[in-house]
Amino acid sequence: MSASPPHDPAKALVPHTLTEPIAGSGKGPLAGRTFMVKDLFAIAGHKVSAGNPDWYAAASPATETAPAIGRLLDAGATLTGITICDEFFYSVLGTNIHYGAPVNTKALRHVTGGSSCGSAAAVAGGMCDFALGSDTGGSVRVPAAFCGLYGLRPTHGRIDIAGVTPMAPSYDTVGFLAGDANLFREVGRVLLEGPRVDAPLQRLIIAQDMVSRSEASIDEEIWRVLHRIDRALPTPEHMDVVGEEFDAWRNAFRFNQGFELQSTLTPFALAHADGLSPAIRERFEIAARITPGEAKTGGEIRAEVRKRLHALAKPGTMILLPTTPTLPPERDIPDGASTVEFRAMTLGSTCLAGHAGLPQISIPAGLAAGCPVGLSFIGWEGGDEALLDLAVKLAPMIGGVRS
Repeated sequence: MSASPPHDPAKALVPHTLTEPIAGSGKGPLAGRTFMVKDLFAIAGHKVSAGNPDWYAAASPATETAPAIGRLLDAGATLTGITICDEFFYSVLGTNIHYGAPVNTKALRHVTGGSSCGSAAAVAGGMCDFALGSDTGGSVRVPAAFCGLYGLRPTHGRIDIAGVTPMAPSYDTVGFLAGDANLFREVGRVLLEGPRVDAPLQRLIIAQDMVSRSEASIDEEIWRVLHRIDRALPTPEHMDVVGEEFDAWRNAFRFNQGFELQSTLTPFALAHADGLSPAIRERFEIAARITPGEAKTGGEIRAEVRKRLHALAKPGTMILLPTTPTLPPERDIPDGASTVEFRAMTLGSTCLAGHAGLPQISIPAGLAAGCPVGLSFIGWEGGDEALLDLAVKLAPMIGGVRS
């Protein structure tokens, strides 16, 4: 793919995107590949907006480039653009009142999902080979599902997050998206660091409660795909993983994320509240009111979730569930009261891996009602490479490998 300055057919780029590509080393496993990055990564000589023009105006150009970007450049890839994100990363919808909503070229009437919306739109729209995003509460996994891409939220801490604007640090991860399974694995091999735990896949748990919570069209597509790939997987066990604690787990995430935001983005956001979208302003106001007692409750629930999921997802075991329980909302639905149920259902699914610090992959699994559907596997701590290998193994059966 050419490394010339990108045009923007998917409306994925911020106004302050790169005017010229940043060339990689030209040698290595990603030589000849191009990538774009979410508007929260430090790039030497450039400013970050975090999806908000006031933040951009107050920012100074970075003096160093984020290490994750540096690893990709060293591996031969060329950086070609900076992509739109939801304002202060505080949505899973994929819209931004300042910079617009990127186009989901796989489902034109629908949103991309967020907050790594521009990164997903750019890959799905053929603007780059792969892209970097961040995932705190689902911000890579959701747009991966909605745009028919591969997306990984890694084991917490396995991809260097230095030089990335923090949101809720105990949940924040650097993730990535691609449309090709083999390239997706190669990007992971470049980015992943730290303890790696290899084990053959011997046990598969289907989170029956999470599948049955999904919209009927997603439920049907998941079972259809499972029938196609069952020969490549262990005989599954059906289990209620969350059960009646769905709301409690989701609320614990909301408490924990909001309390951490009080030390990262909330002070600036509320000091510039007049410039925020109404929905984002409301979320920051709610976050500012979260008490230490609520955070303590959230932390206790998180510890129980972590204990339960680590006991299930031991090396050699994966948990299968839909990436999202709903299809992507239509583009003309505003981010506000009408999307409350969508957010609640989505975060109730995506909070599992975040609470536990475990890796989760979203694999494109066909269409439901004309929209892409994501199939997810939660792996064991340090088992990121096993998830990437599984994606490559399953791709020919699902039809997920592109030339």
